[in-house]
Amino acid sequence: MEKSFSQWKNQCLRKLDLSKKSSVDEGVEDVVTLLNSCEEFFTTSSCSGRIILIDAVSDSRDVQKQNCVWLFVSHLKCTPDDLMSALARSSADAVLKFEPFVLHVQCRQLEDAQLLHSVAINSGFRNSGLTVSKTGKILTAVRSTHGLEVPLSSKGKLLVDHDYVDFITKTANHKMEENLRRIQRFYQNLQASLSSRDQLKKLQISDSKVWKELRDHGHGGEAEEQEEKKTTVYKRRRKREHFCQTDCCHGDESSREPDLEDCLDLFT
Repeated sequence: MEKSFSQWKNQCLRKLDLSKKSSVDEGVEDVVTLLNSCEEFFTTSSCSGRIILIDAVSDSRDVQKQNCVWLFVSHLKCTPDDLMSALARSSADAVLKFEPFVLHVQCRQLEDAQLLHSVAINSGFRNSGLTVSKTGKILTAVRSTHGLEVPLSSKGKLLVDHDYVDFITKTANHKMEENLRRIQRFYQNLQASLSSRDQLKKLQISDSKVWKELRDHGHGGEAEEQEEKKTTVYKRRRKREHFCQTDCCHGDESSREPDLEDCLDLFT
């Protein structure tokens, strides 16, 4: 039996955090909390962005973090001394990487995923996308392309001088600053979009109530109008009968002449 969105959400949020840190990064905690508080979303993984220095196996074509030694990691800016101290422990191929903010979110409906994707694009995360799995899961990935990957040593030997380490540290820090600005912009835009959506829903509900009241009132008004017409016709009929009894049927010459209103009623 296919699981419902609520079941998926409850199951995911009850799972243990399997990341190295075993908790949500402080820089993205507000975003994760906001999304998980909404019925339409829940987060499956996240990283606020980090500067890492890893020691890869020599002669390896790909840098696989799970098969490497982590020499240094920071979710904030770092200093050249941080990197130099970490490089001193390198015995393989040290690579400096900056990995920007990434967030994976499962959405209840396609419209929810499209809203989140639009917020991500407008906040500077141009590499974001959404997919629909074969099991019906609607996923949105918030990510960008301003990463960095630079080799610094080979077989434990430093390949660059201290000036270059200073330069690459500043470059990584600038990327981290921009990354944090984008996260803040994403959070603010997300708040605004969710608020606008909720206000629109309330307005639609309010409009529905107003239209219902207008329809009900309109029907009541029509009934009152019909009743008023019946009363008017009855009055006119009584006038005609009275006129015939006094002036037509009895032929009383002393009777008063019909006034203009009575005469008009005869042709009604």
